[in-house]
Amino acid sequence: MLLSLRVQKMVNIMVDCVFCKIRDREIAKEFTYEDDDVMVFPDIHPVRPVHMLVVPKKHVEDFLDFNDESLMAKVKIMIDKIIRENKLDEKGYRVGINGGGAQLIDHVHFHVSGPMTKDMEM
Repeated sequence: MLLSLRVQKMVNIMVDCVFCKIRDREIAKEFTYEDDDVMVFPDIHPVRPVHMLVVPKKHVEDFLDFNDESLMAKVKIMIDKIIRENKLDEKGYRVGINGGGAQLIDHVHFHVSGPMTKDMEM
């Protein structure tokens, strides 16, 4: 019984998850990159001229639950690519992730933003 309640909670979260709806094409979104495992698109509330989201397609609620090393490697490759293609390695960048209840959407995702300087507030 406990397992079925846990599964039902996970199904409910995934049904309401904005990123899962984007992944499933229930919400239209123009991707800057997409493959079978990862999608990349601009944040709808950018804080810098470049503000991209790197989102694994697999629904994982929190960074602490993100244990797929192969998928994490793909995410890192995409973050590196965004930084280099936008020349943020020369202008400064920030890679951020929210977790533990601080995230607005309970689906692990990474913010890549810039240009950024050392004296800018987070």
